[in-house]
Amino acid sequence: MSTYIAPLKDMQFVLTELASIDKVAALPGYEEASADVVEAILGESAKFTGGVLAPLNFSGDQEGARWADKSVTMPKGFKEAYRQFVDNGWNALSGNPEHGGQGLPKVVSAAVQEMWKSSNISFSLCPLLTLGAIEALELAGTDEQKAMYLPNMISGNWTGTMNITEPQAGSDLAAIRSRAVPQADGTYRIFGNKIFITYGDHDMVENTIHLVLARTPDAPEGVKGISLFVVPKFMVKPDGSLGERNDAYCVSIEHKLGIHASPTCVMALGDSGGAVGTLVGKENHGLKYMFVMMNAARFAVGLEGLALGESAYQHAVAYARERVQGRAIEGSASGVAIIKHPDIRRMLMLMRSQVEAMRALAYSVAAAHDAAARHPDAAERAQNQSYVDLMIPVVKGWSTETGNELAYLGVQVHGGMGFIEETGAAQFMRDARITTIYEGTTGIQANDLMGRKIAREGGATIKAVMGMMQQTRNEVTKQAGAEFVAIAAALGRGIEALQQATDYIVANYGSDVRAVAVGAVPFLKLMGIVSGGWMMARAALVAQGKIAAGDADPFFPAKIATAHFYADHVMAAVAGLAQEVTQGGASALKLDEAMF
Repeated sequence: MSTYIAPLKDMQFVLTELASIDKVAALPGYEEASADVVEAILGESAKFTGGVLAPLNFSGDQEGARWADKSVTMPKGFKEAYRQFVDNGWNALSGNPEHGGQGLPKVVSAAVQEMWKSSNISFSLCPLLTLGAIEALELAGTDEQKAMYLPNMISGNWTGTMNITEPQAGSDLAAIRSRAVPQADGTYRIFGNKIFITYGDHDMVENTIHLVLARTPDAPEGVKGISLFVVPKFMVKPDGSLGERNDAYCVSIEHKLGIHASPTCVMALGDSGGAVGTLVGKENHGLKYMFVMMNAARFAVGLEGLALGESAYQHAVAYARERVQGRAIEGSASGVAIIKHPDIRRMLMLMRSQVEAMRALAYSVAAAHDAAARHPDAAERAQNQSYVDLMIPVVKGWSTETGNELAYLGVQVHGGMGFIEETGAAQFMRDARITTIYEGTTGIQANDLMGRKIAREGGATIKAVMGMMQQTRNEVTKQAGAEFVAIAAALGRGIEALQQATDYIVANYGSDVRAVAVGAVPFLKLMGIVSGGWMMARAALVAQGKIAAGDADPFFPAKIATAHFYADHVMAAVAGLAQEVTQGGASALKLDEAMF
């Protein structure tokens, strides 16, 4: 029910062959990330996530986080698991060595985080928010703030949050009303209410560091008047010890569809005189700093889609192997395991192929992030950063939408038993549902992709990416066999559909933005599917090379077969999605609002 076995073979294949971990390890500061070190890290993470976190996934969901007297108690076993998590150094994996981190590349951290999320999504949300808060403080914090907070946050002894959303504002950050009143000692008194604050309070650590968006008295209206403040749960004394309780409390937690073990808090700041905070960076620049946290979180939420798809797949395969029902379609004297039935095989392959495609895309983006941060050549850094910026909304939006689809398929494979909570299949579907909403809905990601990442630059980056896709297709066409004919043809159709949709966006965004925006989510899905097909084609090429060199590992023929299935089944949607983008605007906007 709550078992999880990390797919180490595929993770290592993607890291080595598609994300080029050897090139990442050659970057300045990443020399420790050698192949043997990375393999050891993944192996230890697999033991921890499978042996410690996974067994708490179902029980944590059933028990849930509990609130009483302005504080939250975690489900049984979570506090002990978190202590083990910190003691083993997992939170510090990618942290800055200057503040006690291990300084490993993002691509290694991404693989480890996938395991956290697959084994126990509710637990994983705590370090997710902490890592985002760390990035914002590293970018804009003062030396004093960094010294005061980062060592304990990087180690995981303290956790972090993002206090953004307010009841009246939702995703409209311009409507934020929380106030920050300056004090004579240079601090601020923060007043306001925040909702949907993940791990806003819990009992796993002694202190929680809140990063809070608020307005100073003379701030301009709208998003240009937002500042960022660090507000600790307990004040920190100059010697690093904890002082008095700050005026920032969890006044309730939400009763949610899923992620029951993750406390989603309503936070009240300043009910008893004002929560003490210090300004992060410059006044009125808070949104810029918060987007650092949000971009990190968006990538991490994309990993959640991948991770929950993997977990749903593992559970579905295990059930399909054991569940005996019906005779084989070609006839048999007795019942067979349902994995013998063609439609079950189709659903399992839909799950497997898209999980592998999502993993390959996410790791490639993480590796590009590492190159953008550390490559000695400025042009290479800029090129990789452009790729990361383009792909973040795709990783977030496409992977979470797909993760939801795969969790749904997992329930369907189980049949009626999938609707029963005891099998565990339903939990993945419930837990996955929030991922398309977290850190900006799919529509927000799609508008960002279409407007900021494509229309604003005339499609320059996406056209460069399509050029790389075409190079892969050219290599695929040189391979013999029906599988490679199908993969090449599907990738060609995908590139063509993506080109048509991109040209339409670039040509029409300035003159008819409403009609173009109707196709934003279909375009994001198209971009994700084709990018996934590109990654699967690359994987098939590597696998064929291994086979040609005499490697008899069955992993490689299976990889080619999975890429072939993806080409035939998943890539089949590209023409329809391109049509939605280029022709769907007029019909979607035809009805007057009163007719709904």
